[in-house]
Amino acid sequence: MAADPGIETFLEMLAAERGAALNTLESYRRDLEDFAEFLGSTRVSDADQDDVSAYLGDLAARGFAASSQARRLSALRQFFKFLFAEGRRKDEPTRILTAPKKRQALPKVLSVAEVDRLIEAARFDATQVHETPGRQLRAARLYTLLEVLYATGLRVSELVALPVRAALRDARLIEIRGKGGKERLVPLSPRAQEAMRAYVALRKAEGAFAESPWLFPSHSESGHVTRQAFARDLKALAVGVGLQADQVSPHVLRHAFASHLLQNGADLRVVQQLLGHADISTTQIYTHVLDERLRDLVETHHPLAKA
Repeated sequence: MAADPGIETFLEMLAAERGAALNTLESYRRDLEDFAEFLGSTRVSDADQDDVSAYLGDLAARGFAASSQARRLSALRQFFKFLFAEGRRKDEPTRILTAPKKRQALPKVLSVAEVDRLIEAARFDATQVHETPGRQLRAARLYTLLEVLYATGLRVSELVALPVRAALRDARLIEIRGKGGKERLVPLSPRAQEAMRAYVALRKAEGAFAESPWLFPSHSESGHVTRQAFARDLKALAVGVGLQADQVSPHVLRHAFASHLLQNGADLRVVQQLLGHADISTTQIYTHVLDERLRDLVETHHPLAKA
């Protein structure tokens, strides 16, 4: 490993000009010395773009996580920027290199049985006689929100802002205006349609929100139930059926909608359309579901699978 005074000068600059903490300085030192060890006889200050690319490949081969690789590249980028600014180099070898992308985390997914528990608990509560009309309406609202969400996979912002006319038409499809004003048609299950009609009928019988244009009206500033209120009610329901509150949210139910469709043979492009994703790459986070389904199919039906 070739000695490189440029590293010490860089660390001194970080301490003096940027007030870097001792732990930060040690972290930079470790990263730069690891690169120096990789280079061997070449000084870090003299490394070129090919050297840095090869080093990133070596980190990957050694099993470094994408986040760790990105941190090492960031340290090298800061180092070479310093050398360039000081006139010690005429180029920045890391300028056009990009850090490896972190693998997108898989969404939390509830099982079909868990979703059924949530919906059935909300349905049961909605059928009970509550002490006040407000409580009665709130129970019916939560049940309807769940039925519609799981039937459509709407974004929570799209769901809470549904117009009341969506429940007044006997339609199997509802028109949704999603992100960027893009419109799409989403099918409604018979259960969701029935829940919507029953909820609107209860509102009418109670004389509540007669003039509201929203399907799920409230006294909030927007005039409809807020995302936060729905999430709060959903988490309370989850706890009541034995699920962890932090594992359940409107967005998790949207994931459940997509995952359960794929588990039952839906095409990824169809799911993309239903979710309103502009790019198929956004929907591809669910390909783990397809992978599991294909593996199960092979293990179940391949003649050699049980050999």
